[in-house]
Amino acid sequence: MSSDFWDARYATDDYIFGTAPNVFLASQAALIQPGMRALAIADGEGRNGVWLAEQGAQVHAIDFSAAALEKARRLAAERGVTLEIEQADVLNWAWPEAAYDLVAAIFIQFTPPPERDRIIAGIRRTLKPGGVLILQGYTPKQVEFATGGPPNAANMYTADLLREWFGDWEILHLHAHESVISEGSHHHGMSALIDLVAKKPA
Repeated sequence: MSSDFWDARYATDDYIFGTAPNVFLASQAALIQPGMRALAIADGEGRNGVWLAEQGAQVHAIDFSAAALEKARRLAAERGVTLEIEQADVLNWAWPEAAYDLVAAIFIQFTPPPERDRIIAGIRRTLKPGGVLILQGYTPKQVEFATGGPPNAANMYTADLLREWFGDWEILHLHAHESVISEGSHHHGMSALIDLVAKKPA
């Protein structure tokens, strides 16, 4: 999808995914330490990056859409925190090696395989040894619910797939479930979710 598509999607004063952090991300607050370096992938309008910054993390927020990032800047200013904001296409981004203590990958299922494999490889590369990945996404059943995310099961995650990608790390939490979420107008209703917390070997 082009940047024009995403800019058009975000071209409203409303925060289409809300301004509160993702519930699963917020549930992992105990993992966020002041001063840690955090990467928020495809952070959109900033709800997750801003929350991480409020916990004391030094947040690098990247997204494809200039319109979304402008809203992220506004939200950060309103909340009194600072984000390092970068417009970037994650498929062509030079993921810096061992640069972050934490990576937040919340609903980043905008690309199918094999392009998606480049994002996974980037996550594996960019976390420091001992760093933590917090991920939430949709399982294939989400196509039936149609309450958010792409209408393509190939973009979705399964527990087996996440173990394939991160099974050599310490998996602290892996859980698939069906839950009602309310994250703005674009993630709303019963949803087929999967949550992962994984620690890169030191």
